Amino acid sequence: MKPVLYIVIPCYNEEKVLPITCELFLKKIITLVKKNKIDNNSRILFVNDGSKDRTWEIICELAKKDEHYMGISQSRNRGHQNAVLAGLMEAKDKCDITISIDCDGQDDINAMDEMVDQYLDGSEIVYGVRSKRDTDTFFKRFTAEGFYKLMNLMGAEVVFNHADYRLVSSRVLKEFANFEEVNIFLRGMFPLVGFKSTSVYYERHERIAGESHYPLSKMLALAFDGITSLSIKPIRMITGLGGFIAVLSFIGVIWSVVMAILGKTVTGWASMVCIISFIGGVQLICLGVLGEYIGKIYMEVKHRPRYIISERTEEKK
Repeated sequence: MKPVLYIVIPCYNEEKVLPITCELFLKKIITLVKKNKIDNNSRILFVNDGSKDRTWEIICELAKKDEHYMGISQSRNRGHQNAVLAGLMEAKDKCDITISIDCDGQDDINAMDEMVDQYLDGSEIVYGVRSKRDTDTFFKRFTAEGFYKLMNLMGAEVVFNHADYRLVSSRVLKEFANFEEVNIFLRGMFPLVGFKSTSVYYERHERIAGESHYPLSKMLALAFDGITSLSIKPIRMITGLGGFIAVLSFIGVIWSVVMAILGKTVTGWASMVCIISFIGGVQLICLGVLGEYIGKIYMEVKHRPRYIISERTEEKK
């Protein structure tokens, strides 16, 4: 029996690139159907993440034009991760497999063929991994690769050079639905689910049209969210730093007492200012990290919905 595939595509202000890439996604669905790899009931599911341009209108027009297109719209912008999650949860009971991919055309659509083959061979999760970053600037490549190394160093299990281009079976999604945390970092959460997984390597292209919605500031915010959502290693590092400073302070106290007994103390403000500034800075950093974790706890205990779907193209039909 051929699996039903849903391609989940988050969209935020994509009116320039969506009319171009939608045809590519449709051609891929048709090609996979003709190759007898997937069922013709497969669909392309667009998730409008509170766009301010004509993105949702374009999605509705596409749904009227071809039955393979469908879409859902969030009530407001909730961010890329929540948009992907909304699409996956919408699709999990309607299909056998999902493939999440961005709308900008940078990820190689042809890698889907191998992803489906790997699923048919028994893999429940197939990660799309960039084979190289030749199209990136040095700064972009350095910061992106540093992002993955930092995540692994901090204890968050992520696949190197994998973003959110992945195949996930409905079996995995039904288990993933039990992960109810509000602070989500999908590329670090799916490895926690388990099941047989593998990777497919591809070359990433330039964005076809429009502008990137992931500048350095958002990447840093995503990294920090991922670390604090998946690991307590920063708190343990604070504990270790506190112990190290306590040992140094204890040595300093002994040294001060010895110098006082020997009568070799010299009054001065420079050393005092340096010590106070150093200790004060470390304390503020530690309080900031602890505050971030407390903030995450605060968001979790309120248990607000991670997304709200306001419209569906199926309802319009």
